[in-house]
Amino acid sequence: MSIIDNRKAYHDYFVEEKFEAGLALEGWEVKAIRAGRVQIKEAYVVVRDGEVVLLGAHISPLATA
Repeated sequence: MSIIDNRKAYHDYFVEEKFEAGLALEGWEVKAIRAGRVQIKEAYVVVRDGEVVLLGAHISPLATA
């Protein structure tokens, strides 16, 4: 199940392989992503010390009540 998908990446680039991975998120990040307050247009991943790291993504916090 995907909450968000980078559709433009499939338009702009030839995707040879697709991998599915999980992210460790805090509660406010999950709520903000579900509310559509995430920007992945310039995001990419790199492998550092055997871990895949997401860079360039931005999650805007929700306004508190």
